[in-house]
Amino acid sequence: MLIRSFPAGPFGTNCYAVAPGRGQECVVIDPGMDAVEPLAQILAEDGLKPVAVVLTHGHLDHTYSVLPLCDGYDIPAYLHPDDLGMIADPARWHSPQNAPLIAGLRLPDPSEVRSLDDGAVLSLAGVELTVRHAPGHTRGSVVFSVDLGEAPGLLAGDVLFAGSIGRVDMPGGSWEAMLRSLRDVILPLDDETLVLPGHGPATTIGRERATNPYLAEAAAGSGAPPAGRGL
Repeated sequence: MLIRSFPAGPFGTNCYAVAPGRGQECVVIDPGMDAVEPLAQILAEDGLKPVAVVLTHGHLDHTYSVLPLCDGYDIPAYLHPDDLGMIADPARWHSPQNAPLIAGLRLPDPSEVRSLDDGAVLSLAGVELTVRHAPGHTRGSVVFSVDLGEAPGLLAGDVLFAGSIGRVDMPGGSWEAMLRSLRDVILPLDDETLVLPGHGPATTIGRERATNPYLAEAAAGSGAPPAGRGL
């Protein structure tokens, strides 16, 4: 499996291109702010052709470039139905300190937005992504399990980071929902699972199980809401 990534825009959102190998079709995950040009460079270097844009959730820092990519390559976007509307009206869904910076910003939805349903298996470009609904950061947050060959992988969006988790204090966020997602979706995964998060460095489930305080709180069924990360 070929995975290319780069941190996009001022929020350093990890944008991924996933393909069976060089010179083949690929899936793009979370094209955030200022992602179009660096993504085009990666695609050209590896001879990749995108067939879909797949979104872990609807926040601006993960979706800003979805329209030019979908229109430019004539491909669909995939988003969980609980986050529909977030692309077009981003200020409504962000923190008070960020909302004034994007007040009035309107980003039209791509012409074709397909639904991500819990438990569905997306077969795109020779890549199989298993969808798990994991609300908490947003109502429609999802993670994607993918077979990397040597180990299982998890495209985690803003559900899980190295040493932290996504913030839950914005509209649509919920600490109780995040606890359930960590307990029911994240903790059952194998320790060797490679976590490819929406921000920051890669990690593993085993490392996070041993060191991430929020996973410990989820396992115990308690704890206070985190500051978290994400836009």
